[in-house]
Amino acid sequence: MKLARVLILDDESTLRTALFRLLDRKGHQVVTAQRLDEARSFMTPEKPFDLAIIDMNLPDGNGLDLISEIKTISPATQVIVLTGFASIDSAVQATQKGAFHFLTKPFNVEELMSLIDKALAHKSLEQENKQLRSELGTRYQFSQIIGESEGLRHCLSLVERVANSDSTVLVTGESGTGKELIARAIHYNSSRAKNPFIAINCGAIPSELLESELFGHVKGAFTGAISNRIGRFEMADEGTLFLDEIGDLDPHLQVKILRALQERSFEPVGATKSVKMNVRVITATNIDLDKAVRDGNFREDLYYRLNVIPIVIPALRERKTDIPILLNHFMIQFNKNKTQTLTGFSPEALRCLVSYSWPGNIRELENLIERLSILKGSGSVEVSDLPPKYRSLAASFAETGAVEIPENGLDFNTAVDQFENALILKALEKTGWNKNQAALLLRLNRTTLVEKMKKKGLKSNEPELDL
Repeated sequence: MKLARVLILDDESTLRTALFRLLDRKGHQVVTAQRLDEARSFMTPEKPFDLAIIDMNLPDGNGLDLISEIKTISPATQVIVLTGFASIDSAVQATQKGAFHFLTKPFNVEELMSLIDKALAHKSLEQENKQLRSELGTRYQFSQIIGESEGLRHCLSLVERVANSDSTVLVTGESGTGKELIARAIHYNSSRAKNPFIAINCGAIPSELLESELFGHVKGAFTGAISNRIGRFEMADEGTLFLDEIGDLDPHLQVKILRALQERSFEPVGATKSVKMNVRVITATNIDLDKAVRDGNFREDLYYRLNVIPIVIPALRERKTDIPILLNHFMIQFNKNKTQTLTGFSPEALRCLVSYSWPGNIRELENLIERLSILKGSGSVEVSDLPPKYRSLAASFAETGAVEIPENGLDFNTAVDQFENALILKALEKTGWNKNQAALLLRLNRTTLVEKMKKKGLKSNEPELDL
């Protein structure tokens, strides 16, 4: 256990000495006092106590009065109260003021030492939880969601505005776009940030088990229910429940979730009494729920209950200006704690990656950089380092003006998009990135060329004049 700074405040010199020796022997830094004014002289914000053992009846006052002062200076300090005149009222007062435990004299020394260990362990756990919450809050700040494209900025602006409301939010977007990241950003930037964020993938659990996962069950509710179990709604009380892949819900569960949202309560499987809840619900899906409602696969009333605030995350192919930023972000991330590191991407490799359609979105991009970090190891990533699907079309067309159709075929729209990118880049390189001359070569209006470059995220690596 981590060594601690301990205050012993008691007017009995024998007890003070005995406790001092016991704690000093364990390596703790111990300070003793016999009066309140003496104890106050040791209390400073610069050197807070981890633990205070306080006698309630002292020559110059009540030891309980010191608890509030200690907690003001250092809220994390644990307090154990000692008294020879115990009463229920005094125990309640001590607890209300923030005491960890209340012990009546005479007491068993082993019992006190056990309490001290528990109090210090509790303090350590509180600090770890506080640090974890701080790290989570930092991790899910808006600044940690990478990108500068107009589509992403609009999405984050909406997230920032709705974070502190309790309205239900429906996050939509293709697989891999970061729907859970957005949900966590909403939670950790809301008034519920200190309370639980509970996530569950509704499409990953069989429907016959999902009801128990969501609402819990009571002992004997079904075969194998050998004890009571709380569900995700109850786990998320006072916090946020994130229901991913909500479009995969079985119809009978759609009814139960609708009722839970309307009544702000639910019944565990096999229970006869309802459980009240205070939960903010965020849902996500990569399917078209409008169409699912029209096709009769999703309840219309539940859809409108969930879709109070819709947030649409653009696909990566729609925010191509963010691709170089994300590539650099993940490269730095995977370079950490490595002796050999990637240094960047060649212009040709970068153009291939910007031209690629990214069907797996950010998750696919992250996986690619992790793969390159392991297999390439160090240096600049070249076109030859990229797996074939990332380089075959754009690279071959840019280099030779010809392309071969792979054995397994290709996506026509993606191929056309890549060829268009290659043509624009060829014209720009040929004219030294003079947009007027490049537009003449391609027989396009200059404004059309500029808009295409902006949409596709095509930029020169060199400073360019706006010609």
